[in-house]
Amino acid sequence: MSVFKHVKDFLYANRKLMLLTIPFWTMDLVIRILGYKIDYYQAYMPIPNLFTLIYVMLFMGIASSVKGNAGKIIYGIFFIPYFVMFATNIIYYNLTGFYFDFHLTQMMDEGSSYIWETITGTPVWYYILMVVILAMGIYAIVKFPKGEKFRGKRLIVAVVAFVVVHTAMPLFMGGNSDLKWNSFKKARNIYENYSDVNKSMKLSGLYEYTVRNLYMTFLKPEEKLSGEDEAFLKTQYDPEAANEENQYTGKFTGKNVIFLQLEGMDSWLLSEETTPNLYKLKNESMDFTEHYSLYTGGGSTFNSEFAVNTGFTTPVSYTQNVYTLNDHTFDHTMAKLFKEQGYSVNAFHMNSSDFYSRGINYRSWGFDNYYGLVDIADYKNDEEELDRELILNKDFYDLMFKQDGPFVDYIITYTPHTPFETEDGVGRLVAEMKYGKGNIPSGLTEEDVVKLEAAETDYMVGLLIQALKDNDLYDNTVIVAYADHYLYTIRDKSILDKYKETDNNLINHTPFFIWSSDGSYEEVNAVNMQMNILPTVLNLFGITYNPTEYLGRDILAPDYEGLAYFSDYSWYNGQVYVENGKVTSGSGNISDAEVEATQQKVNDLIRKNDLILKYDYFRH
Repeated sequence: MSVFKHVKDFLYANRKLMLLTIPFWTMDLVIRILGYKIDYYQAYMPIPNLFTLIYVMLFMGIASSVKGNAGKIIYGIFFIPYFVMFATNIIYYNLTGFYFDFHLTQMMDEGSSYIWETITGTPVWYYILMVVILAMGIYAIVKFPKGEKFRGKRLIVAVVAFVVVHTAMPLFMGGNSDLKWNSFKKARNIYENYSDVNKSMKLSGLYEYTVRNLYMTFLKPEEKLSGEDEAFLKTQYDPEAANEENQYTGKFTGKNVIFLQLEGMDSWLLSEETTPNLYKLKNESMDFTEHYSLYTGGGSTFNSEFAVNTGFTTPVSYTQNVYTLNDHTFDHTMAKLFKEQGYSVNAFHMNSSDFYSRGINYRSWGFDNYYGLVDIADYKNDEEELDRELILNKDFYDLMFKQDGPFVDYIITYTPHTPFETEDGVGRLVAEMKYGKGNIPSGLTEEDVVKLEAAETDYMVGLLIQALKDNDLYDNTVIVAYADHYLYTIRDKSILDKYKETDNNLINHTPFFIWSSDGSYEEVNAVNMQMNILPTVLNLFGITYNPTEYLGRDILAPDYEGLAYFSDYSWYNGQVYVENGKVTSGSGNISDAEVEATQQKVNDLIRKNDLILKYDYFRH
């Protein structure tokens, strides 16, 4: 007898049971199709459907193995809780654009006032769909066949098949490679971390998502701080500490603020010739001339976003990308502290909310919204990669400049992005705008293209300044501008050799300046990093904060000691660069005792960062 005949006979014999699986398949497919805008694992992909298949087989295998009407009860035990999760996800996704996360139950008091608004704001057709599926489930319970006898072999087969296939499923998701910029796209990473609810649902389907999210939230054993590590953190964190005022405290109180994170805007690109608008702003600013952007392999653009918003950075002593930490407790982020002062806080970028899981992360940091150009506009020829679109797009323009009350706009540029060539992508666009279609010179070097792309960012800055003037915001807005990283994406490294130190981590030197219309040029030479930006800005805006809840300190504090450190534990204090405990460059005089003391400080800062992130210390 052929395999085909066996399958045919099996399907025919179990045709009634298979019809009763329709409510389960419908709930799962509806949930995943509802998230069609999430650009990840669409409904036809095999892995989520395999997950759903083994769950449905398990449900039906168990229910059909028992005697009498017990099968009806078991079917109902599986169907009803999942129907509740189905309805909850539909309503919550309609409200927020995210699937439901069991972590939200830990904030029930905070969200209880919005429950009625959430329910009434859900479209009527969603409720009609829920009623139809509920009716299908009730019909299936009523019609579920009465078991003639206990079928032990069927029960064993159902459970064993589920366990075997479920255990093997991660093997079909590809390799797991942490601390790469694109790790957030890897199915294995998403499944293991389960921190991005939207991607997790699209990858897993309703049934696996519910079980795994429940496990990760409440049942997964927590790693415990050792007594030694806990004692160390108590020396680093004082819940009663408050920042000390200095001559800069409250300098910008009440003003609007624009955080301008400049993609790849290396220090050598800020010149009067290449970027005149940025050059002018910089020379009217408080200019932090010794700023260093900590580079990591886990996505240095998002690492800078994380550092400026939370005051922490990518772990050094263990591997975990910081965009997986959106379920961690950071009660004193930039957004939350400014919102306490009555500010609206919104982020703007070219990329979608799914990229680096930004939508989820910015929400967890307390932002009102994260806006991605590609989420709200339909671009055909890569024009969204032109930074000018951040201002020229009417929706973005209104959201940035037509707000009521004080605001924080967090703007992330994109254009100076690899590859730096004119054959395709944004390099072609900027070259055509300068030379005209069909007239691009054939001899343009990578350095030439980089400067063209930097000039596009600069053009956007000119539009930004004009928009502030046009909306009577120019005199009441502060711009905090900084690069996310040095231009490590350039292929020809000899270009960097022409402009900066490249033999060690001082290659990470990048621009950082704070502009206001009533300011004049002020040079600040103290060495600093991304983690210093938040406490410095908070003090300038007169916002009280706990300095022990961050890694960095206010650069403008009288007793601030300049320091930049890197993922290999090397460091620079403005006088000497120390690597492996030895001074390798610099002209300052420093004793062995001072080297040892500073090295210990660096070690402690990295340890503080990694322990707080690994154990979600502020939650406890």
